[in-house]
Amino acid sequence: MESVLEEIIARKRVEVEKARLVTPIESIKDRIAELGRPRNFFRAVVADRKPKNFRIIAEVKRKSPSAGIIREDFDPADIASRYHSGGAAAISCLTDRHYFGGDLGHILPIKDRMPLPVLRKDFIVDEYQVWESRAAGADAILLIAEVLSEAQIIDFQILATELGMTSLVEVHSIENLYRVLNHVGFPHSGYSLLGVNNRDLATMTTDLVHTFRMLDLIEDPRVLVSESGIRTCEDLRRLRDHGINIALVGEHLMREEDPGAALSAMLAGLEGDSGVPG
Repeated sequence: MESVLEEIIARKRVEVEKARLVTPIESIKDRIAELGRPRNFFRAVVADRKPKNFRIIAEVKRKSPSAGIIREDFDPADIASRYHSGGAAAISCLTDRHYFGGDLGHILPIKDRMPLPVLRKDFIVDEYQVWESRAAGADAILLIAEVLSEAQIIDFQILATELGMTSLVEVHSIENLYRVLNHVGFPHSGYSLLGVNNRDLATMTTDLVHTFRMLDLIEDPRVLVSESGIRTCEDLRRLRDHGINIALVGEHLMREEDPGAALSAMLAGLEGDSGVPG
């Protein structure tokens, strides 16, 4: 799978160079100047010190390299609207076209249909994409530690903050967690989240316990997002019992006839639990 990831990144670099030729950075900056402020992604998903309900970042995704086609009847704006009705706190939108069936142009139609903030989920490898994300209406970006240097993560976070966007810094390996720990919350604490991807990119297997293995190293679990392999109310309950109250859920919901109703059922089961709410 490492070779597949390398293939994705190599292709992404080519895509960025082509995009830069078609749409120069100056025109992107002009477009951003005409936009209002981003929606506050960080505030939408992070609770204060008081107990609150579990927050789901619900993902809009047509396909993936591991699962193939996930949903044939793919209407991103309609799906996001259903997620909003089902209780999502924010939306994650896959924008990689070749491997995930996404498109950067999906973000604004999604935002036109519902009031939640939207994360651009893609393989960010160049500063150009940070500018591009904001111009496309994104309120947050994903920064994957497995494919970025520390310097890139810092630079991209600074630029995202200047543009009013939240950064979700994602790790899988313990080594990369150590690399980014001091950078989560940089340059300002209200603009940065830490994501733990439960999917092993080498084997494409998922294990929810992977998030729990990271917990002792994470000072503030309020900013921790558990990603991948979350399918049931019981999974949410296990996260909540470990002090984790944010999860990114995608493939499971996208396979349901009504993703919003499926999300609502997951959250209703959690709310019906007799334990202390998360």
